[in-house]
Formats: sequence, C-alpha cells, structure tokens
Amino acid sequence: MIDLDDVHLTLPSEAGPVDILRGVGLSVVKGEAIGLVGPSGSGKSTLMAIIAGLEPPSRGKVSVAGHDLHHMGEDALALFRRDHVGIVFQSFHLIPTMTALENVAMPLEFAGRRDASAGAEAALAEVGLQHRLTHYPAQLSGGEQQRVALARAVVVNPSILLADEPTGNLDGAMGAAIIDLMFRLHQTANSTLILITHDQALAQRCDRIIHMCDGRLEAVASTKGLGAAG
Repeated sequence: MIDLDDVHLTLPSEAGPVDILRGVGLSVVKGEAIGLVGPSGSGKSTLMAIIAGLEPPSRGKVSVAGHDLHHMGEDALALFRRDHVGIVFQSFHLIPTMTALENVAMPLEFAGRRDASAGAEAALAEVGLQHRLTHYPAQLSGGEQQRVALARAVVVNPSILLADEPTGNLDGAMGAAIIDLMFRLHQTANSTLILITHDQALAQRCDRIIHMCDGRLEAVASTKGLGAAG
C-alpha cells in the first residue's frame, strides 16, 4: 500500500540547505497500523505529508496505493488524495463557516456524489454526532470538533488514514474515546493507518512502531508479529 525508497527532502533556508528527511525507506501493507514516534522536529509530519502527496521529495521513490507520486501533477495528486487518503489533524482544520454536516459532506461533493448529504449524516452518526448536524465548529466542544474531523477523514472510505497527533488538543478521557473510535473505523474499513504520536502506550496499539530521529527511521518494532520496514 505504501512503499518509500531512499526518500530525501532538503529545503532551503537563510543558513543554507536543511536536510529534513535523510534516506527514508518504508513498506506498509494494506490494513496495517503504524505508530510513528520520535522527538519533535524529527520529520514525522513531513513524512506524512510526503505519503499524502502534499510535499514532493527532493529525491527517492514514493509509491502509494499503486500510484507513483513523483510523476503526478497537482491536479492528479488532488484526485489521488480525494480517492485514497483521509487525514486527521491535531488542530481539526474544520471550516468555521460550515456546519458539521457541510464540513463532512465536502469530500463527497468534490467526488461528485449525489448522496453527499446522506453520506455525511451517516458518517456523523457513526461518530455519535447525529444530533450536531447543523452546529458550526465554534458551537462544538474540542472532542466534538475532532469527531467531525474524523468523520470527514473517513467518509469516503479511504484506503489510507493518516493521523497527526489527533488527540493533542483533547483531555485524557476524550482523547482515549477518539482513539478508540479511530481504531474501530480503521478496522471496520481495513484501511492502512499511519498514526503520529508521542504516546508510547497508544503506539503499542498499532501493528508496528517506527521510531524516527533526525530525518531517519532509527528502529522498527513489530507489536503483532508483522514484517519490518525497509
């Protein structure tokens, strides 16, 4: 499902070129859950952006869901994300002028689905927010906003679910509930999950834990007997 081969990313700065990723190699099979851990600034979010086609590598091969991202233009990458990738951000990224229903329906509308409203309502019911359809983000609690963001990420049944510290802005109880829900949706859809987290206990719920430091994958631990990364 995900195959990265010798991926590098170097960005310019006033002090000179900065190496963000330094030869990352990783293979992830369909339905696998990966916990990506490491210190802040180690390149975790950048790696997720490359997998999502949001950031092109300086060199190396990136193949996701059968697509060679290096040879795709911006329009093709947008369609790729629409059809294959769901992203859950720590800061929700909901559109404040849209209701919960409208936020979740948006990916379906982009896909030309005539049942966008019904599909969004079903997704919100799945995350327990069927009573909040017409509420705007400012009218929702942090946990409710994250559930809306999760519903939006999974409403198109993506083959890949990417989550970047999805509980970082939530309290312990609400964060645990969101994680339980995310893993349940991941298992139901048999989607491939990449979860960035600083929580080792949370990472242990994944099939593999990958430790990242200074732009490199330093260690890989299988928690359920699955294969290791390259």
